[in-house]
Amino acid sequence: MTASLIVLGSANIDYTVLVARHPLPGETLLGDELLVATGGKGANQALAAARAGAMPVFLGAVGADGNGRSMLDALGTGGVDVSSVVVVDDAPTGIALITVSRDGENTIVVAVGANARVNAHEVEAAIRAIGGRETVLLAQLEVPLPAVRTAAETVDELGGRTVLNLSPSRDVPAELLALCDPLIVNEAEAHDLTGLKVDSVGSAIAAAAALLNRCRSIVITLGGDGAVFASASESGHLPAPRVTVVDTTGAGDAFAGAVAAELAEQGLSGQRSTESLRSAVERGVAAGAAAVQWLGAQPPRD
Repeated sequence: MTASLIVLGSANIDYTVLVARHPLPGETLLGDELLVATGGKGANQALAAARAGAMPVFLGAVGADGNGRSMLDALGTGGVDVSSVVVVDDAPTGIALITVSRDGENTIVVAVGANARVNAHEVEAAIRAIGGRETVLLAQLEVPLPAVRTAAETVDELGGRTVLNLSPSRDVPAELLALCDPLIVNEAEAHDLTGLKVDSVGSAIAAAAALLNRCRSIVITLGGDGAVFASASESGHLPAPRVTVVDTTGAGDAFAGAVAAELAEQGLSGQRSTESLRSAVERGVAAGAAAVQWLGAQPPRD
């Protein structure tokens, strides 16, 4: 059966500490509560897509350890197909060390572990086995770039669609950017790509217009100001609802997962020729606003 949504990305166990403020270089601070939870941009986005109604297949790697078993269980019980996840013996499951300050802002350091073992050849084989014209690929950059590029090229060859969240920010080949529909970036990532200062709705609209020459469509997220989007047929700005911010960790992942879920739903309903990027971004903005209202990268269990 053809997969409507494939999520390629990282899977980590998150260790989150609440702090009054972030430490300065060389400084030690005493934190408050410690939260241990499943995370990783790929896993976060897959669960967000499932929460939005999609049935995603996850492509990634975990270690043959207790953390890996916890990750597979969390994904599976969250509605994600984990049958294609690779379990490796020579690396531990990825770990993310996160601090969250009282204003909800976070800092993150990731020990990639098994995520570095995601292999381009295995990814291509998996996509060829389950992909097709209706497939949307959602990927990020916490796994090796060759695997992401191969995945996008394979999905494009099959007639599907690639959504790339260019996070963490890094240089990527122009050929990969050209396949993105959409490319999802935040203000800092948009600046890295364009050299333009992106700190307002107006500057984001200008950056989106510049980036549209390099990808098929573009979305720039603006935190509390929502998101700007542009394609060959439509463009605009969608503001975010005002909410109480508890933790911004995972808000961008919730956004991307909801966008991909909507695009996958459009593909399944035969709307690919008339699909609306606006409606996908609307769902993404709503999901991101919800995500900042809980602690941790993934939503609490219902």
